[in-house]
Amino acid sequence: MADYAATRARVEDYFDRTATRTWERLTSDAPVSGIRQTVREGRDRMRAIMLGQLPDDLHGARVLDAGCGAGQMTAELAARGASVVAIDISPSLVDIAAKRLPEHLSEHVTFTSGDMLAPELGGFDYIMAMDSMIYYEADDLGRALAELCPRVDGAVIFTVAPRTPFLMAFWGAGQLFPRSDRSPTMIPHAPRKLSQKAALHGATGSIEEIARVNRGFYISTCLEYAR
Repeated sequence: MADYAATRARVEDYFDRTATRTWERLTSDAPVSGIRQTVREGRDRMRAIMLGQLPDDLHGARVLDAGCGAGQMTAELAARGASVVAIDISPSLVDIAAKRLPEHLSEHVTFTSGDMLAPELGGFDYIMAMDSMIYYEADDLGRALAELCPRVDGAVIFTVAPRTPFLMAFWGAGQLFPRSDRSPTMIPHAPRKLSQKAALHGATGSIEEIARVNRGFYISTCLEYAR
């Protein structure tokens, strides 16, 4: 997975060295610019949609928060009673997430940094991957889903950038963030193609589109992959 590894290295450099403070502020209650406010609101809406795919009571369930970032999804999963493995490629963001987690939820969460596909993370009832797969090509995503498929009893709920003319032009222009902290290139995808790629790599499940969020400068699609 040479392409996957190269992309992962670029994403790690961005989040752990270039834009940690930007994302710490974006995921807080601190005032932000109008552009980033739409991103914040869009992400809040998407997180609610993804969580809406899970039971309200997650006691006894083991959940992977793949790309936990500053920990908002992690905290909500733990509050429902899940045993959460929260992993992010950026140790700096993992530190922020751990500090923000309410103390009474700490026994429900294991924080770690590294590759969300690492087999030593074990098996899960659900895998949540909000905006952590958006930088990868279709073949890499198909292979990733094929690797995760045998390790999840329920579903992999994840987001991608939808393949629309506006979004492809928008991200091609690189206007989401100022040049000094611009994120790596996000790759738009069509669910059908991702299903085909996953099948080519041995996956036995199917992908269903759940919902799309279009809030100003945040445009993303929630997908569910299940066996």
